[in-house]
Amino acid sequence: MRALFLMEDAAWSGSARVFAAAARGLAARGYQVTAVTRPETAVEQRFASLGLDVVPVELDGYWRNAARRLHHVLEDRFVEVIFAHSEREALVAAAATRMADRGAVVRRVKVGETLSMGWRARLGGRLAATGFVFPSEQELRAAPPLPARALGAVRAEVGVDAESYAAVKPVQRATIGVAGTGVKLIACLYDPSARARIATVFRTIGLLAPRHPDLRLAVLGPGSDDEGLRMHAAALGISPMVSYLGDREDRLSILRAADLGWVVASSDDAEYGFLDLLALRVPVLAERSETAQRFVADGIGGILLPPGDAPSTAALVTSFLADDERRAAMGNAAHNRVARAFTERAMIDAFAQVTDAARDRSKWVT
Repeated sequence: MRALFLMEDAAWSGSARVFAAAARGLAARGYQVTAVTRPETAVEQRFASLGLDVVPVELDGYWRNAARRLHHVLEDRFVEVIFAHSEREALVAAAATRMADRGAVVRRVKVGETLSMGWRARLGGRLAATGFVFPSEQELRAAPPLPARALGAVRAEVGVDAESYAAVKPVQRATIGVAGTGVKLIACLYDPSARARIATVFRTIGLLAPRHPDLRLAVLGPGSDDEGLRMHAAALGISPMVSYLGDREDRLSILRAADLGWVVASSDDAEYGFLDLLALRVPVLAERSETAQRFVADGIGGILLPPGDAPSTAALVTSFLADDERRAAMGNAAHNRVARAFTERAMIDAFAQVTDAARDRSKWVT
């Protein structure tokens, strides 16, 4: 049983983390697992740090050339199944399997996204047997009809090992620009798609600032140290209250040190934002959406906010910050929900199921 996880993106992300967790889980079960990444990237480094077999391959440029380079890895590792995310990745994978005369492709849809079936996907489906992985019924229902020759679809809900978070220690707040006693810290999980949503966060902090001078906001995630965010906060007069942390490897320790977590990221970055906070017993704030409602039980593990409504949000956050017992109770409830409903074991079971089905040689395109 030989599986390969293909990642073209250079930056570490929630999507890369899904593949890393699945790859590590399959390897622990005896599968032979390889990851192919672009060389000298954060993704290559993080996959390698997990002890996975990582092969750096130049994946830029014309898709046929990338496929030729990938096909050498397939032959060397005797790969039977390739996991991919994007249409281009799936096409590169499909062409590589055709060149190697072996293998199938499994394409995973990201959280909150709709499966796209453009020309690359249609061509890839003709070149290789292709299966699909959806993170929930929501994405599966939203998908267009699958090709007639598709291997089928499997649901793989992303999960975490909630008990492993007990070992996470909080970062020293002074190291992230948060000092003083009695300070309430909100950790905001950001990605570059969240420009509009973080504007509501900044306006909310601006409304709270006069009556809550000890409130602090730490923004972390890819793009969170962007100069544009600093200018926005400065225009609202809240610069002294905000730390811009960028994409840090001690992310979990920062979240552990927070009183509240506010998720404005999207897709798989949002999904892991919810799961990390809930597993760490940190209550969650997020604008109400289908994805947020999937993970956060409103009023139990956190609070779902009216989208774009800073005054209403400020009123909700004020009462929440003042009630330490309520936050502690929500944190415990959140942890229990993650441990019960969003387990990493279940996610790996689903990836193992689709790997076993896709390696059926009788279904490969010849």
